[in-house]
Amino acid sequence: MIDLYYAPTPNGYKISLFLEETGLPYTIHPINIGTDEQFTPEFLAISPNNKIPAIVDHEPADGGEPISIFESGAILLYLAGKTGKFLSQNERERIQQQQWLFWQVAGFGPMLGQNHHFNRYAPEVVPYAINRYVTETQRLYKVLNTQLEKTPYLGGNEYSIADIATYPWALCYEYQKINLQDYPAVEKWLENISQRPATKAAYK
Repeated sequence: MIDLYYAPTPNGYKISLFLEETGLPYTIHPINIGTDEQFTPEFLAISPNNKIPAIVDHEPADGGEPISIFESGAILLYLAGKTGKFLSQNERERIQQQQWLFWQVAGFGPMLGQNHHFNRYAPEVVPYAINRYVTETQRLYKVLNTQLEKTPYLGGNEYSIADIATYPWALCYEYQKINLQDYPAVEKWLENISQRPATKAAYK
């Protein structure tokens, strides 16, 4: 059994998407980040950076004590290793999938997160910040679109943790002031993933 410490944010959805795809049994523990539940000592013991998502796996592959993991990319890599799914056994394909996963966690997610903040939540309008992050978001969508013009999924021909990590952020394109018609390959990719049964289950 896996305990998923979760809020319905793009990073939170990454893990529920994976768990729904694989059928691993899990229990959701909602963390209300609006009331600072992420700062409680109990949660910090699992996620010392006070961010969701985090998991506790009570049945790790080594048969040892429960293991806690924070950071969405690390969780996805762990779960892919545990299940043998959504990360290729072929070295060249695996490298492609891993590099796009790191592209998401290092750039696509953080930059779009800043876009969300300054466009939706900042207490005052900061034109410089809005322009900076919208412009960078557009650049990253172009990178994403260019890759998806070449292959149906980010790491190649197979759906992987790279797609699972990126999809929830790209799904918020309207928040980011992105016109999806400018990125037709991204639009097709989003539609394909949205039709997966596991995606529908994760977003219920």
